[in-house]
Amino acid sequence: MIISARARLAGVMGWPVDHSLSPRLHGYWLEANGIDGAYLPLAVAPEHFAQALRVLALLGFRGVNITVPHKEAALDVVDVAVPLARRIGAVNTITVRSDGTLEGTNTDAYGFTEHLKATVPDWQASGGPAVIIGAGGAARAISVALVDAGVAEIRIVNRTLARAEALATAVGEPVRVVAWTSRANAVGDAALVVNTTTLGMTGQPALDLEAASINDDAVVCDIVYAPLQTPLLRAAAGRGLRTVGGLGMLIHQARPGFEAWFGVAPEITDDLRAFLAADL
Repeated sequence: MIISARARLAGVMGWPVDHSLSPRLHGYWLEANGIDGAYLPLAVAPEHFAQALRVLALLGFRGVNITVPHKEAALDVVDVAVPLARRIGAVNTITVRSDGTLEGTNTDAYGFTEHLKATVPDWQASGGPAVIIGAGGAARAISVALVDAGVAEIRIVNRTLARAEALATAVGEPVRVVAWTSRANAVGDAALVVNTTTLGMTGQPALDLEAASINDDAVVCDIVYAPLQTPLLRAAAGRGLRTVGGLGMLIHQARPGFEAWFGVAPEITDDLRAFLAADL
């Protein structure tokens, strides 16, 4: 669509940023809602990141999403960070306020929880332990989401034990660490298994976890969305387990930012999913 000189501006800032689906996602919503606006990919090197954020207000931007490797750095640059972002230790959504200051939040926890509830409506936090594979930023956000949902036991499984221990310390109860060598036992009675690593992504090796070891009643999630069906999800589905892919988390985490910047609560439709999947 054609934009005017009054167009509302937002974007995604990362390094690199050409892999991001966010411009396609937000562009679809802008078109669908007839909004005079644009959402731009902003490739910013780490050494220029703080400066780039500081000129957003001067350039008329309403805000930006933040992707790797800037999420943790953004926490130190914004003028105000909501408590959830501080608990997660990262910012993925920034809003430029009316006085030009920057407010940072993190919508990854929201995106995960909303997508899980939408895909498996009968999932209950009280159903049993959750196992999170990986100990990076996504794992921390999902750990916080599950703590807030009321999961009584969250097990972190990661190849590097020190990273898992650091995550457990940062988030606190009820998160505990399980050794990588004990991963099969960890998922044996789990109600929820979540892969937060890049293993299984296009061009990466599959996650080294036998689907046969997973509890028969578990929900299996993978935050990877390229491919839509990772080896883990295919194996779990082959056993008849309920599965949750990663594309929905990306879509749901984008909704709060879009509404804040463009003034419309966007809808999630089958046409949108198909539109995004066509680019994977």
